[in-house]
Amino acid sequence: MAIYKHYDQQQLNNQYNSRLHVPDYTTYFDRWEKLNIETRNSYPFIKDIPYGDNARERLDVFPSVRPNAKTLVYIHGGYWQMLDKTDFHFIANAFRLYGVTTVLINYPHAPAATMDDIVACCRKAILWLQKDLPELNVGSHEIYIAGHSAGAHLAAMIIEKEWAQNNAANFIKGVCLLSGVFNLLPVQLSNLNTVINMSKEMAQRNSAVYLTPFTACPVLIYVGADETKEFKAQSSELYNNWKKKNSSTSFLQLPGTNHFSIPETLLNKESPVHIAMLKMMGI
Repeated sequence: MAIYKHYDQQQLNNQYNSRLHVPDYTTYFDRWEKLNIETRNSYPFIKDIPYGDNARERLDVFPSVRPNAKTLVYIHGGYWQMLDKTDFHFIANAFRLYGVTTVLINYPHAPAATMDDIVACCRKAILWLQKDLPELNVGSHEIYIAGHSAGAHLAAMIIEKEWAQNNAANFIKGVCLLSGVFNLLPVQLSNLNTVINMSKEMAQRNSAVYLTPFTACPVLIYVGADETKEFKAQSSELYNNWKKKNSSTSFLQLPGTNHFSIPETLLNKESPVHIAMLKMMGI
């Protein structure tokens, strides 16, 4: 019996099981850990700076050598229930040579935290970065956000129009969304919800596809051409809904790219993602 589109329960579960479709996914985690170690050994960084009282409301900063630098905030994925900012320290390599400060944030995980809580915590982290932080070389008036998978969803929620206009209009200058989940209704119907515990109402109010983006913020949306139909549909739906509301929204499927290889496109100087990020940051 179909429970979402033409998918039965098992088919829907499989569409959102990225590891099932990339049998060698552990090779990416192994490579990332090597890159993380190289990054931590190559650049000074400040770890576990609190932006709130929760044990997971912490961020790591890889400061630029330049004061008041352009700042990239990276939000990791893991279906809102796993992984850690330290698993993605290698992202600090992406724009270091251009003098960009990189901030990686943690947030509370489900099931201890609800989706409402998780979104609120990520917004809190962005507000914390408005502080005068000369010792971190964070340019509080020029912040760019990138997120992958669940992190892309959280990045999209940060630029929801009403919240962004009231809280972040003067400093969020662009967002890059990599293989995100922007309509949470199918997630609420899948086996993932046994941990996330969303009601239909919570899923809908936290679905970026139903919201309006902050119009002064360019939005880059990417998905791997080798991903599942549902993941590609997620990014396509966001683009189709947001392009009418924000003319600075673009969308691209990346050939030969899967759900685990796409974060590395930020580091590849020849990738459309890296090139578009440089253009967005005015580098």
